[in-house]
Amino acid sequence: MQGHRRPHVPGDTIDFIASDRGHDVHSVSGMIPDGAQPIDGKTNQDTKVTLSQPGVYVIACKVHKVMGMVGVVVVGDPVNINKIDPSGLPPKAKAKIQALLDQIRNK
Repeated sequence: MQGHRRPHVPGDTIDFIASDRGHDVHSVSGMIPDGAQPIDGKTNQDTKVTLSQPGVYVIACKVHKVMGMVGVVVVGDPVNINKIDPSGLPPKAKAKIQALLDQIRNK
């Protein structure tokens, strides 16, 4: 998953492009804003989502989460950042999410 640094605004549509076989994109349970629709991509398929709730969305490839294939999408203000607890993630994913959250907090 490649990304960019521009925060999205509520209502933005994001295309996750399946550029490598064997990957998908899903929101991590309990790590999206309240009221947000979960992201539920299919393996080997592009996934298009419209993110309407402001906050931080933690995403992962279900198959490769254990290897640290995770990321975050920020929509508007990161209003839920203090509710995100990556401690239950596999070690590599936990470390990556924690580092990304620290970057968001230090902006």
